[in-house]
Amino acid sequence: MEEQNKSGFVQVEFKGERTDYFVNSKQIPIEEGNYVVVQVERGRDMGKVIRAGEILDKISKIRTITQEVLRKASEDDVVKYENNKQKEKEARRKCEEKVAERGLKMKLVDVEYQLDSSKITFFFTADERVDFRELVKDLAGVYKTRIELRQIGVRDEAKRLGGYGSCGRRFCCTTWLQEFEPVTLKMARDQSLSVSPTKISGACGRLMCCLAYERDYYMKVAKRLPKVGARVETPYGDAKVTDVDIFAQAVVMKDESGNEMRFTLDQITRDGPAKKASTVWKVVITKDEDDDDHDMHDEHDEHDMHDEHDMHDEHDVHDEHDEHDEHDKHDEHDKHDEHDDDHENYDGQ
Repeated sequence: MEEQNKSGFVQVEFKGERTDYFVNSKQIPIEEGNYVVVQVERGRDMGKVIRAGEILDKISKIRTITQEVLRKASEDDVVKYENNKQKEKEARRKCEEKVAERGLKMKLVDVEYQLDSSKITFFFTADERVDFRELVKDLAGVYKTRIELRQIGVRDEAKRLGGYGSCGRRFCCTTWLQEFEPVTLKMARDQSLSVSPTKISGACGRLMCCLAYERDYYMKVAKRLPKVGARVETPYGDAKVTDVDIFAQAVVMKDESGNEMRFTLDQITRDGPAKKASTVWKVVITKDEDDDDHDMHDEHDEHDMHDEHDMHDEHDVHDEHDEHDEHDKHDEHDKHDEHDDDHENYDGQ
């Protein structure tokens, strides 16, 4: 069993993967996975604790956390929470009717009831700014409680609804990604990825968040390796880079004869900054590596000799076979000639 957190802070997750931080000043024994009732703006809500412990103390130093954990959720709280889920479906249907009646250009995404029903929040997306003041009045007249309409972006919509990415895993934003970071096409280009929208866009229609995950590593390694097309001095002559393997930290190059070679980062040096055209890239081979390379060449030469020997043996077998065939033909021809002579002699008689 995980160690219980009796002080400090907790992170609580609500419907739609929405999370927030709360103070556990009452020192309530809390474990990750527990459901708790918390104090929120103008009421109370219920959610699941997803993080608890000293790690959250660091977060409290960079942001002000004032909302309180009131208690662990009771059976009555759970029943009320489940009832609210049914109410949310009806509220969504009613809101969509009102939106259609007023001809508003907005898409309703989700509805969320606060635990004590003191507030209902309607989440929607829209291409433009929407004047929904009259819609709020309509909904407040029906439900007699505080109504909030919150416009969200398409990335937030995907976060609330959830789903699976092209990688086969659940969306990062619905599992662990807390904040959205800016993602640009340059990040894809830096990693030599296709910039085709169908390949680098997520289900939300925006650039995939994961384009930013490995970009710093790519940039760090790429600065230490020559680019495709760069000329490199090697112990075997000048060569041209044809491919760069960032994760293996290696480059593939070909010499003027078309022979392909592969060298790792620790074998490559440069004179001057990586981005300057005047920079000279060189391959430095240690004695052991050079001996290994020669051994490979020797093994290759020995293999060629064996192949050549096999070809000679095969040629000799063919010659011997041809000689036997020729001998058989001569014998057969002689037999025919002998038969013809007998035939002529018979006719002569």
